Amino acid sequence: MADLATERPDPSGSAPILVASNRGPVSFTSEDDGTLTLRRGGGGLVSGLSAIEDPNAVWVCAALSEADRTAARQAPDGRLDLAGHDVGGQAVRMLDIDPGTFARAYNGIANSTLWFVHHLLYDTPTSPVFDERFRREWESYGAYNTAFTEALAAEAAPGAAVLVQDYHLSLVPGRLRELRPDLRIGHFSHTPWAPPEYYRLLPDDVAAEVLTGILGADRAGFLTRRWALAFADCCEALLGAEVDRAALTVTYRGRTTALGVHGLGADADFLRERAHRPDVDARLATLREAVGERRTVVRVDRTELSKNIVRGLLAYRHLLRTRPEWLDRVVHIAFAYPSRHDLPEYREYTAAVQRIAHEINDEFGTSTWQPLILHVNDDFPRSLAAYRLADVALVNPIRDGMNLVAKEIPVVSDQGCALVLSREAGAFAELAEDAITVNPFDVIATADALHRALTMPAGERADRTKRLAAAATALPPQQWFLDQLTALG
Repeated sequence: MADLATERPDPSGSAPILVASNRGPVSFTSEDDGTLTLRRGGGGLVSGLSAIEDPNAVWVCAALSEADRTAARQAPDGRLDLAGHDVGGQAVRMLDIDPGTFARAYNGIANSTLWFVHHLLYDTPTSPVFDERFRREWESYGAYNTAFTEALAAEAAPGAAVLVQDYHLSLVPGRLRELRPDLRIGHFSHTPWAPPEYYRLLPDDVAAEVLTGILGADRAGFLTRRWALAFADCCEALLGAEVDRAALTVTYRGRTTALGVHGLGADADFLRERAHRPDVDARLATLREAVGERRTVVRVDRTELSKNIVRGLLAYRHLLRTRPEWLDRVVHIAFAYPSRHDLPEYREYTAAVQRIAHEINDEFGTSTWQPLILHVNDDFPRSLAAYRLADVALVNPIRDGMNLVAKEIPVVSDQGCALVLSREAGAFAELAEDAITVNPFDVIATADALHRALTMPAGERADRTKRLAAAATALPPQQWFLDQLTALG
């Protein structure tokens, strides 16, 4: 463990509520003349934090770019709000962490190790390899977590509530508990959690430190009960902790950590309003022109290994090869947006997606029909247009903490859509009853599911969509955040 301050800091901060996450609510770009331009982000965390009415709440995040680092250095203690930046009425402390340390922590540990473990992504005959390089990366991950710990300790008022987000910051709760035992600390995992037999791939000391780091929290939150129980199983198997699965608690070295389940839902009001703005209408018209009167199968993902885009394309190809009645009668709209292209595995995966897409169009396309429309450049209004147009939504991840796309499409769909959903998505726990379930590794069964979805009667499709949308919006981002805050007491 990296060294923390030898003396506990005075609880002189003024923030009664704090959020910590790798990515913050704002980012910066540098113009040619050196001026900084601020851009506000979106997503569930940003929406959730807007539910906090206390003006003294603070969001602690990392500088992700050189422009971010410049803004952080120019602000007093990284406090963007105190430097005159319009951060939406929020108080934001952005940490200027050494770029090398950040890269090793973020790419080497968070995204190339912890993400791979929790999503079961390793090609185990050749990876992982935990060597000297890994140990340098792990040391940087510790330093990165310590930077967050010390910033939170400095900002927090006595007895403050601190909500730490995700696998990037798994060591923070335990380290913050050492510095500020007065705080109420929560940690939330937005990913799945690996079962013990896979989690044991990690070096023993690293595996234990991640678990004990999270157990430093008063409450550890997860998107589904399945992931919460997997965490508890790891604590029991690796640490010998006492687990109460009925009460959802883990007791270790005299401290009890409660486990919470909060299935983040879609923001219905925002999605429905945003999906009917002129820029979305324009993109919808373009898609309708390309599709014509044909049926549509829609998927919207990042080119993330766990999203299983390649097998989804292979299933669509199998559908066309084995059910000729769909030739010239269906179009697959596949949006696969860039993700983590600084990692070679992701560059190779994107290339594979593009190659198979070209093969499908070459094999089946005609002068009047393009069977697959693939876009790999991010365009949120175009995604919403595809949501509205979808007859079938294909969501087939290998493993996913939740998958909000599965929840968003039924909310936005104009005519109702049939949802083909992997049983390995966290959203399956809430949506299974009205979805068509697939094993994400079974290409032929997925093709059969697509056929079933495409032939579903309109009335049944509309009824299922209504129930899916109701389940998908049961816990919108603001309530999701407030529930966690309330649970801390």
